[in-house]
Amino acid sequence: MLSRRTFLTVAGGTLLAPEALWGRNEVPSMLDHILLGCSDLEQGMAFVEMHTGVGPVVGGVHPGRGTRNALLSLGKMHYLEVIAPDPAQSGMKISRQSMVNKLTSLTSPRIIEWAVHTSNIDTNAERLRNAGIAFDGPTPGSRKRADGHVLNWQTLNLADNHDGVLPFFIQWGGGSVHPSIDAPSGCALRSFAANAPNPAELASLFQRLGIEVEVGKAAKPELRAEIKGVGGRLELHS
Repeated sequence: MLSRRTFLTVAGGTLLAPEALWGRNEVPSMLDHILLGCSDLEQGMAFVEMHTGVGPVVGGVHPGRGTRNALLSLGKMHYLEVIAPDPAQSGMKISRQSMVNKLTSLTSPRIIEWAVHTSNIDTNAERLRNAGIAFDGPTPGSRKRADGHVLNWQTLNLADNHDGVLPFFIQWGGGSVHPSIDAPSGCALRSFAANAPNPAELASLFQRLGIEVEVGKAAKPELRAEIKGVGGRLELHS
């Protein structure tokens, strides 16, 4: 809870007492979506609906990546992606197999990654290059929806994302409807934070990435999020 934490604001690099955070926007403005990993998509969808009262809708498959997803809007430009292995896919590249193996091994849904949106991914790439941060991309991606419409995007992935605590960058294609617009509504992302044993070090990393996010102290690196739905509240962690 906020009353038991001390957070660092990345923008100013100053330490704030918990009472100074009341009324602040606890959701990063750049946050695009949270990836909730699970071993079975239907079970992951049921888990979210049980806690929020709103059921995600199947989004589609990621060809060649061995995964499929379901989506839930969390407000303007924010959404939840429930992601799981796609049993209909096989023979994907070794680099993709590691994600499938990770999802298959999960015993309960948890945050595995998160993304921040950008309108100029080349500028982000240049910033990372100048900061000496290794990355891959921009890499094109796509997903075919159930209605046949194809969504397109580009991503930048950090070579070291600290086991998912640091995000990847995404720029949506001009003709793609952002999933937060047409995914089921009724939920809102109330808070999002990244925690670490050394919060000052993690806050410095976010500064170098150009991302504002609340950073707290915890025994191990982790992400925390709270979703408020029409039928309840869902607390997630990595």
